[in-house]
Amino acid sequence: MFLLLMIIILIIPAVAQLKVTTSYNKYRNIDSEKGLTGQEVARNILDEHGLQNVYVVETNGTLTDHYDPSRKVVRLSQDIYRGTSIASAAVAAHECGHAIQDQEGYAFMRFRSIIFPVVRICTSLSYFIILIGIIAEAFNVIHLGIAFVGTGLVFQIVTLPVEFDASRRGENELTKLSLISPLEEMDAKNMLDAAAQTYVAGVLSSALELLRLILIFGGSDRR
Repeated sequence: MFLLLMIIILIIPAVAQLKVTTSYNKYRNIDSEKGLTGQEVARNILDEHGLQNVYVVETNGTLTDHYDPSRKVVRLSQDIYRGTSIASAAVAAHECGHAIQDQEGYAFMRFRSIIFPVVRICTSLSYFIILIGIIAEAFNVIHLGIAFVGTGLVFQIVTLPVEFDASRRGENELTKLSLISPLEEMDAKNMLDAAAQTYVAGVLSSALELLRLILIFGGSDRR
């Protein structure tokens, strides 16, 4: 049972990552008809919403794109920043979706930002606490560690609506501002849907890992 759970926990994110990588590799090789770079797409969307104070900068790596709310910066990886592909347009629009969420005070995004520092501490300590509990045979400590693992799952669940909403906003902006052609809208949606599946996979994997820990240690203090 535990071996099966471990296999599933490993397979789910791997399959999701393969899907997003495959989609990215496909759509980064298809230039958009408008020929706009990811940087230009992002700048158009941000300016449309009065977000001239949000900078668009290039960052290292592949698919390392993100919005930094503390510095008000949209960071785009080199291929996205400089590229004129459908993938570049879609990813840039998605990150701008986060900037718009920040501007509007989107509730799930604000809640995620509030709990992030606590979740980061809890998840970094969780397995260390479980190990201490095992060594000391202190089952309350083990259960505390499992609860700390659970905070990561809560964070990922809260992240889902944030990411889906950012994609929806990004898709709307691409269409509304005619940054891609109507024939390319479905391709952009497919790219973003594949990326969203990685977050769903993360939730499923975290939930299964939490279940695995509960099955192992949940009833330990009653034995």
